[in-house]
Amino acid sequence: MAKYFYPVILEPEEVGYSVYVPDIKGCATQGENMEDVFEMVQEAIGLMLENVEEKNYPVPSNPEDIKLAGKQFVIMVPFDSLAYEQKYNSKPVKKTLSIPAWLNTLAEENHINFSHLLKTALCDKLQVKVN
Repeated sequence: MAKYFYPVILEPEEVGYSVYVPDIKGCATQGENMEDVFEMVQEAIGLMLENVEEKNYPVPSNPEDIKLAGKQFVIMVPFDSLAYEQKYNSKPVKKTLSIPAWLNTLAEENHINFSHLLKTALCDKLQVKVN
């Protein structure tokens, strides 16, 4: 999973901004201020790409190639697919695994939390920081 930087068109409104992501068809949102814009557009990008394999994500356009109208302007917005997944897709998934009986007994005697241990070991192995 990687970070992508998408150009985003902002159009000032009476209050806040209308926001469009030209590289992702139908991806639009709004925000009252820049902090709100960043949060809302990252969530909108995530929702639009939720069922798309990462290898098929749209390639970000060159911001200089985007045609603007009126008071519109372009900003670059980062989208971190891993951070999005951690925030919105952290539902536990049951896994079945096998270990030797002697190791199971020893772990239970030492009150080992198997789920926590597996999660920690996987994060370490994959070099992922848990938010």
